[in-house]
Amino acid sequence: MQMTLRWYGSRFDTVTLQQIRQIPGVTGVISTLYDTAPGDVWELDAILALKKEIEEAGLSLAGIESVNVHDAIKAGLPECDRYIDNYIATLENLGKADIHLVCYNFMPVFDWTRTELARVRPDGSTVLAYNQEAVDKLNPEEMFSSISGDTNGAVMPGWEPDRMEHIKELFDMYRDVDDEKLFANLKYFLERIMPVCDKYDINMAIHPDDPAWSVFGLPRIIINKENILRMMKMVDNPHNGVTFCSGSYGTNLKNDLPDMIRSLKGRIHFAHVRNLKFNSPTDFEEAAHLSSDGSFDMYEIMLALYDIGFTGPIRPDHGRMIWGEVAMPGYGLYDRALGAAYLNGLWEAIEKSHKK
Repeated sequence: MQMTLRWYGSRFDTVTLQQIRQIPGVTGVISTLYDTAPGDVWELDAILALKKEIEEAGLSLAGIESVNVHDAIKAGLPECDRYIDNYIATLENLGKADIHLVCYNFMPVFDWTRTELARVRPDGSTVLAYNQEAVDKLNPEEMFSSISGDTNGAVMPGWEPDRMEHIKELFDMYRDVDDEKLFANLKYFLERIMPVCDKYDINMAIHPDDPAWSVFGLPRIIINKENILRMMKMVDNPHNGVTFCSGSYGTNLKNDLPDMIRSLKGRIHFAHVRNLKFNSPTDFEEAAHLSSDGSFDMYEIMLALYDIGFTGPIRPDHGRMIWGEVAMPGYGLYDRALGAAYLNGLWEAIEKSHKK
């Protein structure tokens, strides 16, 4: 596997490439063109400039997270083919730039949902958190305003202000879209893009829905083993794979994370590994990566990835905000660096124990 860190680009990220380069064992970044809107074609020159900047810092561009899917595609609107054509053009340019991994999601309206961006934990750190009772009391149109004061001035991915201004229209767009229609729209999208993925050997790694259940009545399909295996079978192409995110699948305590990993051998192209601390099945907060700080056995998660021969990029996911750092919530330097070191340590121990 290759240990990486998510990086939003020098114009948007408080963490620098030079700092990432100094994290032991981190050799690459997962990045994006953060100033592009869903549906835009990514120009080859812009992709190559991003790649050049990263490589000149002594790191590799291990993949893209995300090339966002336009809502017209997810909702199956008449104009979806135009946006799929644009997506294919973007994949063509990524392939020409020798980039072979794209993380994306197929979540309607909200890319992820949290009710707090700075819940204070007993150690004084702050974390992203979710409470279903709080969600149930909210009007969907108030969701962004309820957390916008805790963004530390950052534009949160999936919660861009210009997008949130049209929240009512977005909900109207999905009014007649249920799980089955969303599956059908995902199938259509994947069948359209697989030829260009085959041509350039691009692995499409779908990110699970977060949390792994319906929020505000919106359909959610990438939530469990049954659904993800259905997705693999409906477009049975090795380039149609997953981003295995322990924190997103793990929001549903019924999901057996190590078992899910083992069931997806050969189709996990990217991994996000993080821990959650549950106060109840519908009230959770993000924790340090260390197993004992949360509810997951991180050793068993890493062991499962090792057992299936996972060789792709992996990254510590959202970290706590610690030591007075001010950054995009979940995406500071310090705790993610600790997480990368911890996960690398687990991997080394597993690797050495299997060689004896």
